[in-house]
Amino acid sequence: MAELFVNLAEQYAKGRPSYPQQLFEFIASKTPSHDLAWDAGTGSGQAARSLAGIYKNVIATDTSPKQLSFAPRLPNVRYQLTPPTMSSAELERNVAPQSSIDVVTVAQALHWFDLPDFYQQVKWVLKKPHGVIAAWCYTPPKVNDSVEALFKPFHFVSVDPYWDASHKLMDDMYRNIDFPFEPVEGADHTGPFEFVTERLMDLDDYFTFFRSRSAYQIAREKGVEHLSDDVIEEFKHAWNEDGLDKKVVKFPVYLRIGRVGNL
Repeated sequence: MAELFVNLAEQYAKGRPSYPQQLFEFIASKTPSHDLAWDAGTGSGQAARSLAGIYKNVIATDTSPKQLSFAPRLPNVRYQLTPPTMSSAELERNVAPQSSIDVVTVAQALHWFDLPDFYQQVKWVLKKPHGVIAAWCYTPPKVNDSVEALFKPFHFVSVDPYWDASHKLMDDMYRNIDFPFEPVEGADHTGPFEFVTERLMDLDDYFTFFRSRSAYQIAREKGVEHLSDDVIEEFKHAWNEDGLDKKVVKFPVYLRIGRVGNL
């Protein structure tokens, strides 16, 4: 799966949405200090860019050098290529010393991780007891009824057999993903908390997003083209019904957030 995202790096950088400022403000409100953030699985840096406006320094890691090559270069963000698993010594060298990080974020990637191993790393690097982990995913974009009527059969029927099993955790809005952390201050649960991110898109943007999805690429590798000429024409008709070339597309975002506590 990691190799798949290497091949998708450019489409991923172009096709994926950024995340709402309200999400980052909410996360930052739960961390007593804003010195150091670790964005794990940063990909092409969508979350790291926003974190850099709040935290003094950001470490953004990924296992794909190609993904990192598309990330925005910012003075207070250090991009770091890391192996899938790290010893404590490697974690300190590549990321940060023990108990030094205010927040660990994971945007649209937690379901790919080896969770027991990753959570051990998180608990090692976070400040005790108030260090925070925040992980979120988004579910399929919402455009309008006409486009939705075409998209839903793709997502839930045609494309469904090609999703990795871990994708079901996103369909469930991370409700059932393992998340062994305490509720943050002011909350009595760890989520999911709902936000919405919006992006102005034309139909080409929409298709770029669709093509950046792992199931679409897996299907193509098996000789199945979901965006055939006929399907594209159907989408063109539905997209242009209202006469607007560009549309505000909404992506529901679901956040799990917790603090490390005293280990």
